[in-house]
Amino acid sequence: MTELVMILAGLAPAVLLFLYIWKKDPVPEPLRLLLKGVFWGALICIPVGVVEMMISNILFGGGEPTNLIGTTMQAFFVAALPEEAFKLLAFWLLVRKNPYFDEHIDGIVYAVCVGLGFAAFENIGYLFGNQDSWQSVAVVRALMAVPGHYAFAVLMGYYYSLYHFVNRSTRNYVSILLMPVLFHGIYDALLMTSIVSTAIGSVCFFIAVWFCIRMHKFCQRRVIAQLDRDKYQTVIDQWTV
Repeated sequence: MTELVMILAGLAPAVLLFLYIWKKDPVPEPLRLLLKGVFWGALICIPVGVVEMMISNILFGGGEPTNLIGTTMQAFFVAALPEEAFKLLAFWLLVRKNPYFDEHIDGIVYAVCVGLGFAAFENIGYLFGNQDSWQSVAVVRALMAVPGHYAFAVLMGYYYSLYHFVNRSTRNYVSILLMPVLFHGIYDALLMTSIVSTAIGSVCFFIAVWFCIRMHKFCQRRVIAQLDRDKYQTVIDQWTV
C-alpha cells in the first residue's frame, strides 16, 4: 500500500502540470501523441542514467565533486546536458513528421509531455530511493524539481517553434538546446553546492527558490507569447480566406 502511495505521489505533480499545459492549448493535440511523448520521456531515463554514470566516472572517478567548480561541472555536464539532449531527441522524433504540429503552442505542449514523462519517472525513483523520508522528498520535488523539468521543456518547445515557424536563425536554432541546458544547469548548480558545504548549500537553496520563481515567470511569458502568435495567425488566416 505504501508503495502505491509513493507512486501516486511521484506522478501527481507531473499529471497536474500536464493537465495545465493541455488546457492551455486551444486546439488540443491527439491524446495518443501526448501520451507517446510522456512514454518516450520516461523511457529515455534509462540511457540518460547510463550516460550520466559514464560522464561522472570520467570527471570524478565515480565519486562526488569536492569543490564548487566540481559541483558546477556536475550540474551542467553530468545532469543538465545529457538530460536535455535526450529530451530534445525524443521531442524531435515526436514532432518531425507530426501533421498535428501546426501551431506555435504545440512545440511547448509536446516538449512538456516529454519533460514531464522524464520528471515523473525520475521522481518515483527518488522517492523509492529515500523511503525513510519519502514524504518530505515528495513535497520538495513537487514544488521544485518537477516544475523545473516543466520549465526547461517550455524553453525547449518555445525555441523549437520559434525556429520552425517564425525565424530560422542560428540564434533560435542554438537556443533550442542551449536555453534548457543553461537554466537546468544553474538550477542544479545552486542545489548541488550542499555536497561540499552545508552552509553555502543552505544559502543557495533560497537562491534556487528565487531563481525558480523568476524562471517560471519567464516561461509563462513564453507560453503567452506563443498563444498570442496563434491567435494572430488565426485572424490572418480568416482574413485571407
